[in-house]
Amino acid sequence: MEALRRAHEAALRLLLCRPWDSGAASRPKPRASEVLTQHLLQRRLPHWTSFCVPYSAVHNDQFGLSHFNWPVQGANYHVLRTGCFPFIKYHCSKAPWQDLARQDQFFTALKVVNLGIPTLLYGLGSWLFARVTETVHTSYGPITVYFLNKEDEGAMY
Repeated sequence: MEALRRAHEAALRLLLCRPWDSGAASRPKPRASEVLTQHLLQRRLPHWTSFCVPYSAVHNDQFGLSHFNWPVQGANYHVLRTGCFPFIKYHCSKAPWQDLARQDQFFTALKVVNLGIPTLLYGLGSWLFARVTETVHTSYGPITVYFLNKEDEGAMY
């Protein structure tokens, strides 16, 4: 999995037109997991949220995770996550902890079988239509996240 992650990072550097950026020498970036956590906290632990964060803005420390639990200050979220270039897409729903390992494997296998084509198209569509933004404050500075729809604060669905 580590070799696959490194190959993925190298491909992203080429796609982002920064082949010289080895990661370590570039400006420090927050982990994607920190952006996820801070977004949920800034939103005061919403019932759900769905947003995109640019690959270029974060260190992708959740590579290979598709469906997983994410605890934040006593709340648990079921997170659907996919890389959809040029973004990482998150859909988070507050729910009790549940074993999501089989669903994670299923979604990951589905992405591999489809060669990532649907997620690439989703990413390009998001790039064209995501116009609602929000700033997430991280330990490395502000990160802009994007939404396809304006979310109503406190909405259950």
